Amino acid sequence: MPVRTAEATWEGKLREGKGSVKLGSGAYEGAYSFASRFEQGGGTNPEELIGAAHAGCFSMALSFMLEQAGYTPERVHTTAKVHIDRVGEGFKITSIELETDARIPGIDEKAFLEKAEAAKKGCPVSQALAGTEITLQARLVK
Repeated sequence: MPVRTAEATWEGKLREGKGSVKLGSGAYEGAYSFASRFEQGGGTNPEELIGAAHAGCFSMALSFMLEQAGYTPERVHTTAKVHIDRVGEGFKITSIELETDARIPGIDEKAFLEKAEAAKKGCPVSQALAGTEITLQARLVK
């Protein structure tokens, strides 16, 4: 299996400094800062990138599990809301809310919710983030 890479550089002090992140594939390169992470400044931040990875991983895992069960998903759309909060003297990612809606012909609500929960537990990013509370709200679109 391939090994994926990403890199980041930070220059300066925490509040006044600036950083950049770059994906090894070259698909994304951008700036981040204290303001983009802890306030409403422009640029990305580690939590947003974790959210993108988690939403993408979950959507693929759910599609695969549905396919394995004999269904053909037309669309799986997932949003990940990553919460970072002050904990003690530092910060911690305290929870991730996954919200997904999917269009899967022929599936009933119960089977869909079972597969969605299995995907939440089974996707590699969920497993990597197992120390964080991960919730799921899944909606089947007809």
